[in-house]
Amino acid sequence: MYSSQGSASYLCCKSPSLSSKSQNRFSSEKDRERAQARNGGKGSKTKDDGLTPEQRRERDAKALQEKTAKKAAQTAGGESSGGGKGGNKK
Repeated sequence: MYSSQGSASYLCCKSPSLSSKSQNRFSSEKDRERAQARNGGKGSKTKDDGLTPEQRRERDAKALQEKTAKKAAQTAGGESSGGGKGGNKK
């Protein structure tokens, strides 16, 4: 199907000066910069929040319970109104 010679349009679009590793690294750096700008310049989450691992587990468990309760309340409310996902709209 494909000739071993390649097409001229394909060759003109590739940058001969950058290897694919360099391009990937450059892309990753740009992605990190964009993410950092999106997050207001704060870095990644750190465990330096002043909590012990046990306190962190308790906090996370409480947050998960609240999230689960909220989701269950939304599901119960959605079933009675009939506005659930996956309707038979055509």
